[in-house]
Amino acid sequence: MTKTILFYHDLASPNAYFANKVLKQIAERTGAQITYRPVLLGGVFKATGNQAPFVAFGNIPAKMKYMQIEMNRFVKQHSLTKFKMNPHFPLNTLVLSRAAVAADMNGELEAFITAGEQLVWEDGLKMDDPEVFVDKFTALGLNGEKLLAQTQDPDVKAKLVANTNEAVECGVFGVPSFIVDDELYFGKDTLHEIENVLGLRTR
Repeated sequence: MTKTILFYHDLASPNAYFANKVLKQIAERTGAQITYRPVLLGGVFKATGNQAPFVAFGNIPAKMKYMQIEMNRFVKQHSLTKFKMNPHFPLNTLVLSRAAVAADMNGELEAFITAGEQLVWEDGLKMDDPEVFVDKFTALGLNGEKLLAQTQDPDVKAKLVANTNEAVECGVFGVPSFIVDDELYFGKDTLHEIENVLGLRTR
């Protein structure tokens, strides 16, 4: 029986980018299937009282320095050489998250996430700019104009709210978060645990 990894995802998080790159490899090795669930990270933070690390630990220089070291280690370990920190970080991903929901409704969510990760975390673009959004997603094979228009659809807006509320009800307080066998896992550091649960040791 194929196991499913439910991935609560928002392009706002560099750690979601990191996790997804490695999670795809885990899915290939274990035969598991990834189901992406777009959420609004800002909404999750508001509902849970959580904060982004750069806010929560911004006044602890040693912590911030170590987080950068840890990020660099992960990048090196997994050869994520295309990654670069987006110069517009922190990102307002309301439009991107709604577009992810729209892409899901269109049956192209995985393609949208792949394109979005490239545009945000490899090309370093300002994706809350409507013109950039339309041009760049279209260049990567998606209908950027259609997706942008769909972000104003009441059903799309409602679905993003519902997804975010669902995540919070499942105990999610940030992304990347995963559900495997009804268990919650948070952060890229739990990927080895997920692989163990799926039946193989991390290589």
